[in-house]
Amino acid sequence: PARRVAALWGMLMALMLALPATAATEEPDALVKRVSEEVLQILKENQDNPGGAKVQALVKEKVLGHFDFARMAALAAGLSWRKATPEQKTELTEQFRTLLVRTYASALGKFKGQTLEFDPQRKSEDQRKAIVRSRLLQPGVEAITVDYKMVAASSGWKVYDVSVDGVSLVTTYRDAFAEEARANGVDGLIRMLTDKNAALASDKAT
Repeated sequence: PARRVAALWGMLMALMLALPATAATEEPDALVKRVSEEVLQILKENQDNPGGAKVQALVKEKVLGHFDFARMAALAAGLSWRKATPEQKTELTEQFRTLLVRTYASALGKFKGQTLEFDPQRKSEDQRKAIVRSRLLQPGVEAITVDYKMVAASSGWKVYDVSVDGVSLVTTYRDAFAEEARANGVDGLIRMLTDKNAALASDKAT
């Protein structure tokens, strides 16, 4: 399941592409649905090379602002986050964001004719959090359930976790992060992420 989540992360992340600032007041389900359809259209128009530099550039420019990477890094780091200094927290967030973007870059080319359907959103009692459930459909393949966990921020709704068929992206990374932090501390966790990002960058270059 962890490998499946990592492989699909890039595709799911891309579904939050190209959100205009005026959409900050949109409901979470309307936001995810509209933006997802826009992204799938972009990929359809670039189906000859969906993982190419053109599409990647669009994502790097527009997608990052719609994920709460600091919250994601904190949840993934668990107890290590509480022990980290402000500087370490900044570096953990940056390295975790880089890891997810690089994973996205390697997975984007897997888009081939998928469509999406959505369920009504579910909000917390205080209306500050929401879950948007969708299903990624492709002919001849079992549907993949994708849940976006979102939190209300001053600049609009932000994604802070994604679950694929019930497997949380944040939880998937948490176990590996905790093991590394126990062995080598917060600095060791940062080195692990830095090394992994360097290796992914090297693979892309070759």
